[in-house]
Amino acid sequence: MWIKICANTNLEDAKLAADLGADAVGFVFAPSPRQVTAADVSRITPYLPEGIECVGVFPSLPAQEIAGISQECGLSTVQLHGGVSMELVQQLYDIFNGQTKLVQTVHWQVDGDAANEAVVAQHLREIAAADLVDRVLIDSKVGAANGGTGVTFDWNAAHAALTQAAPGLKLIVAGGLRPDNVADAIHRLNPWGVDVASGVEQSPGRKDPEKLSAFIRAAREVNQ
Repeated sequence: MWIKICANTNLEDAKLAADLGADAVGFVFAPSPRQVTAADVSRITPYLPEGIECVGVFPSLPAQEIAGISQECGLSTVQLHGGVSMELVQQLYDIFNGQTKLVQTVHWQVDGDAANEAVVAQHLREIAAADLVDRVLIDSKVGAANGGTGVTFDWNAAHAALTQAAPGLKLIVAGGLRPDNVADAIHRLNPWGVDVASGVEQSPGRKDPEKLSAFIRAAREVNQ
């Protein structure tokens, strides 16, 4: 189970996540209480253990701007969080030429109507058909807030939509995950990975060591 601890704002938290066994640490460049700058992240990534995946979470910025920030920060992965734009994905795919991984976020509208499932499924089919990115993060969207809400989406409704529309894609589940529910999410959705931010915090941008340890342990123990 691939585990990403997202919305890091300082070296202490990012290093702790790596030391506890996370596969990836994330840094949010989108507007958020946890937003960081390229300068912030450039002071963190050089001091993380070798092999940890460093993920930048970006809104819909121009491809060259995203690529420039990624290079400055030493990121190994770019996560697109501002909606699905296959044009932007194609541009970044061409710029990175396989040197930087891409993750596309698809938002599950928590307060949406029944058509939401069809919208998510269509996005997944579109991403799979383009064959430019093989990892897709499914995150909760509440109103206009993209992520960081601490709210789960309907895992039962999502199960059929995700399994039917996304064969071959590596699905990462996010949105409202915590130490006490991550195992249930994994059992219900059988994802390739899980992603957490607010669920392991003591305050926005500051991780809680006990919650962090418990989350990673709970996710790891599911398939043992």
